Amino acid sequence: MNQNQTRQHRLILGCWLLFCASAVFLMVVVGGMTRLTQSGLSMVEWDPIMGIIPPLSHADWMDVFNKYRQSPEYLKINAGMSLDAFKTIFYWEYGHRVLGRIIGMIYFIPLVFFLIRGMIPAHWRLRLFALFLLGAAQGLMGWYMVKSGLVDVPHVSQYRLTAHLGLAIVIFACMFWFALDFLRGEHRHTNSDRRYLQLTAASVAIVFLMILSGGFVAGTKAGFIMNTFPLMNGAWIPAGILQIEPAWRNIFENPITIQFLHRALACLVLLTIVACAWQGRKQVFASRSLFLLVAVGLQISLGISALVMRVPLVLGAAHQAGAVILIAVALYCAHVARKRRH
Repeated sequence: MNQNQTRQHRLILGCWLLFCASAVFLMVVVGGMTRLTQSGLSMVEWDPIMGIIPPLSHADWMDVFNKYRQSPEYLKINAGMSLDAFKTIFYWEYGHRVLGRIIGMIYFIPLVFFLIRGMIPAHWRLRLFALFLLGAAQGLMGWYMVKSGLVDVPHVSQYRLTAHLGLAIVIFACMFWFALDFLRGEHRHTNSDRRYLQLTAASVAIVFLMILSGGFVAGTKAGFIMNTFPLMNGAWIPAGILQIEPAWRNIFENPITIQFLHRALACLVLLTIVACAWQGRKQVFASRSLFLLVAVGLQISLGISALVMRVPLVLGAAHQAGAVILIAVALYCAHVARKRRH
């Protein structure tokens, strides 16, 4: 295989992975909107094969509606809901699940084609297949999350919701990083600034941690309390922050503590990214770090706006989208600092 052909193959593989990463980004946003519209428990069965076909007749609709009417969410929250209202929440969850299946197809089918054509370098094959298995695990994690809300309490576990979100971000990050490897290059710099490398890695890690914290905010509905900023109902450290025993459970189960920690992590993210931009100001990375500053400023603004307005649908979805954009920009800065162009 000549050099031009190799370059062409890398371009194709990079664009394919970038397209898949974009689809995962959309999936995360749709997932957030599904949660904010209280639609996630509308489908009480998991059918990975036939579940792609929606109800087509009135009888089909009544069948899925009757199954929903036996669920804890209908009995304890939505009793008396009309069929038309049910269709609205059903389509949100249905769209979310179908999008997951579509992502699986646009990843796996081209992957097999590229393998048959010999376009994938040998050292990439295991990584790309492992990423497919990670996507399959994400589907199972999604159903495991939904199952937690189909028992006595019509509310999904914040632990499972955060695991589901975190795994989606890991899949997105891998796809995006692999795409950059193919499009920019996968060989390391030999003269990178050590402090800047550390700060770009820290930026990615802390943004990821903040996203996980956001999962607990969503899972405990912590965004619907203490809707003031910068103080939390008039205090920097609100009352009730350690009201659950043992104390460690407050981090994961106390909405007051969870919101407080999410705010604190946002401040830590901002400080880390400012330090990163400052460290990279005199290097070729300076413009990339400015993009990172813009992304974090936008994300914090969206977070504050969503909080004080009690998480309206559009702002809540935008805040979740902003988190994925922020980690993408952080990953890009980390990649530019580590890998040199072809």
